[in-house]
Order: sequence, then C-alpha cells, then structure tokens
Amino acid sequence: MKAGQCREAVQFTKMSAATNHGISLSATIDGDGIGGKDWDLNDSYRYCERIARSHYENFPVGSVIVPKYLRKYFYSIYAFARTADDFADEGYENNHSEEERLDCLRAWLQMLQECLRGSASHPIFIALSDTISRFSLPAELFEDLLSAFSQDVTKRRYESYDQLLDYCRRSANPIGRLILLLFGHRDEALHLMSDAICTALQLANHWQDVRIDIGKDRLYLPLEDLSRFAVELETLIECRASSGLRRLIEFECERAWSLFEKGKPLCTAVQGRLGIELRAVWLGGARILRGIRKNEYDVFSSRPVITKFDKLAILIGAVTRSSF
Repeated sequence: MKAGQCREAVQFTKMSAATNHGISLSATIDGDGIGGKDWDLNDSYRYCERIARSHYENFPVGSVIVPKYLRKYFYSIYAFARTADDFADEGYENNHSEEERLDCLRAWLQMLQECLRGSASHPIFIALSDTISRFSLPAELFEDLLSAFSQDVTKRRYESYDQLLDYCRRSANPIGRLILLLFGHRDEALHLMSDAICTALQLANHWQDVRIDIGKDRLYLPLEDLSRFAVELETLIECRASSGLRRLIEFECERAWSLFEKGKPLCTAVQGRLGIELRAVWLGGARILRGIRKNEYDVFSSRPVITKFDKLAILIGAVTRSSF
C-alpha cells in the first residue's frame, strides 16, 4: 500500500473531533489536504486543538498548566503523536492488519519528512511545521516517536532490559524533551533528568498493566528477567502470581524507583507551572509503584489506580513541594 492508498486505513484513527466538525476521516493522508480544503495556519492549529480536546482525559496539561500563548504548539505536537498512536493501537478494535497499520505509519513518516522540508498540506503537519520552526525542535524526536509506534505494532516480547529501555527512549523520552524545549529549557542536564522520569513513568505503567498487556499478547517484562527469577511464560499467560513473579515485579519496580530518583532534581530545578506539572507527574508515578508494593507485587489480583483522593494529594504535594 503506497502513501496515497491509506485512505481507508486512516478511518480507524477515530479522531472524533474531526468527525464532529464535518471532516471526513477517509481524507487523503498523502498530502492532498483533508476534504479538499486548503488549510491556512490558524485553521490548522484549530484542527489540532479539536483533536487534543476530544481526548481531554489524556491531555489536561493543554488547558491548565500550559500558558495560553504556548497551548496551540502543544496541540500540534499532541495531534501528531495521538494520530500516530491510533494507527499503532486501534487495530485491536478495528481489525486492521499489521501491514495496514504499518503502511499508515510509513505514510505519516513521509508526511513528517515533507513537513520538515516545508511542503506540508495536511493541517496537522502545517501546524507542526510552524511549531518545529519556531522552537527549533529536533526532527529526530518526532522520528523516534514514529519508530516506537511502529514497534508497538510488531514487537510482542523484549529479550532484555536494554531493549526495553531503548523502546522507552523512543516512545516516552521525546515527549518530555519536547515539553522542556517549548518552555525554553535547552540544558542537556535537564533533558537527561527528564529522560529518567519519562522512562520510569512508562515502566511503572507497564508493571501496573501486566495483566492487561498479557490479554493483548504483549509482554514488557524482559525475558532475561523471567529466567533470572525462574518465572515460566505460561505462568504469566495464565495470570498466576507465583512467588517468583512477585520477586520479579519487585525487582522491576526498584529499577523504576531508581530512575525516578535520578530524575527527581528536575522537579525543583524547573520553576512555575511546568515545575508543578513535573512534580505531579513524579508523584503520580510514585503512587503507582507504591500501589504495586501495597498489593505485595501481585499484579494479577489487583491493579493500582489513582483515586480522586490521590489526585488531590498529588496536586497539593506538587504545589507545596512537600515531597521535594
């Protein structure tokens, strides 16, 4: 399937904001525009905003923490990543083949490359091109995200912890770096601390969701660690919490804790609204790990969740810096 032949596959992105505003999801993905419309820059940013707001539960930062003058730039990055993530993930519900989903991701990469050359015609990439130019954002951060999304489609197991860290480097860390860059933080030392927090948070989410991922035939626990703790793959597939598995989960959680601690200084080094958000992210990840520990590392019988009380405590802690 060529880039210009992704018209049908692009329908499964489920961009409800686009649907609600009369934009056809069967629009071309090859740079001819959407619905035959010529998009100007302001309309393109508004299009990205509609996508972000349609996924509000996943993007509260766009309306509260981010200063108004920066929000549209966040929306363009979010719309780019959200759509690509839908290409990678939504196939479970919509019965699209791996190859169809990969074709759409390849087309999205081609459109990114056109965007970087200044020849975008899709509204997401028109807005993104302006954002990249204004903030001198590295192209490789966007390319890394697409590489990770493609890996989501094809890779079900990770042989080693190093393989898993490499996946996190491409799937989680770019977002943290992009946020810092939008706020004007270009110090590599801060970026490395952000990498540690982003990777730690992704690991915490993986260990929180072991049972959910097993149901999708996906396993993030490194196979080398299963061997180390004498955990049989069949035990995981059957969702049985053996003593070996508990020790394994504890081991992986300690790794995540170490990364959270490595990145913790970022939470006080960055001031203002972004500092509050960073502290909230850090505290939220810590709550997940504490929840797993409270369940005695049994990730099958109970899944730790962030309650409304937890969210209030996290907000108070982030504002008062009581844990930092």
